[in-house]
Amino acid sequence: MNNHEIDYKLHGDDMQFVEVELDPQETVIAEAGSLMMMDDQIKMETIFGDGSENQGGGGLVGKLFSAGKRVITGESLFMTTFTNNGSGKKHVSFASPYPGKIIPMDLSEIDGKLICQKDAFLAAAKGVAVGIEFQRKIGTGFFGGEGFIMQKLEGDGIAFVHAGGTIHKRKLQPGEAIRVDTGCLVAMTGDVDYNIEFVSGVKTALFGGEGLFFATLRGPGTVWIQSLPFSRLASRVFAAAPERGGSKGEGSITGGLFDLLGGDRK
Repeated sequence: MNNHEIDYKLHGDDMQFVEVELDPQETVIAEAGSLMMMDDQIKMETIFGDGSENQGGGGLVGKLFSAGKRVITGESLFMTTFTNNGSGKKHVSFASPYPGKIIPMDLSEIDGKLICQKDAFLAAAKGVAVGIEFQRKIGTGFFGGEGFIMQKLEGDGIAFVHAGGTIHKRKLQPGEAIRVDTGCLVAMTGDVDYNIEFVSGVKTALFGGEGLFFATLRGPGTVWIQSLPFSRLASRVFAAAPERGGSKGEGSITGGLFDLLGGDRK
C-alpha cells in the first residue's frame, strides 16, 4: 500500500466525530479546522496541497499546482497533517461541521477513486490525493452550481467523507439511471457516468421550488445521497432569521401579511 494504514472508530449519532488511531510514525491528513482533540506526542503540521505531493517528487511547482487545485474547489491552500511521534498508539479526533453522518471510505475497495462534493472531505490516511474532477461539458461549469466542480480522492487508504441529514447508499446496475438534486449528491465511485442537466420547463425551474439543475447518474457504480445539504440548511436558517432592528414572531400569520404588504410593524 502507498497510503498509511490507520484504524478508526466513529462516535455519536447526528453530530458525529471520528477517532483515528495512529501507530508510531503514522500520519493522517485533514481539512483545516476539523480537529476536535488529540493525544500528547502527536505532531501537527500545516502543509501545501493534499499530503501526497511528497511521494510524487514534484518539487515546488508540484506543490503549488496541488494547492491550486484545492483553491478551485473553494478549499484552503493548506491542509493539516497529524503524525504520531510517540512510542505507542495515539489518537486524534475530527468532528463533523454540521448535523449528519461521517462515511468511512476504503479506497482500495472501490478501485482507488471516489468523486465527492467539494466540501464533503473531512480527513484521510496520509498519501490519499485530493484533486478536482471536472464535468465533461464545460458549459455546465458556469451554470451547474454545486454539481460541477467535484473533489476527487485517489489512493488505496481510508478517507472520511461528511454529509448532512440521512445518508442513502444506492448501487446502480449497468444502464440504470437516477436523477438527483445537485446539492444532495454526496459521492460516487469513479465508474459512475454522470452529467449535469438543466431542468426543462421555465415554470418548473422558476416556481417548482427546486434548483435549476440536477445530476443524472448512470450505472454501474455506487452513489451516496444526503437528505440535508448544508446549502439548503443554511438558506432555511437565513430565511428564518429575525430582521435587524426588530423581531419576527414564529408562526405569525399577521407578521407574514405585514411583510407581504410592506407594512411597518414597529
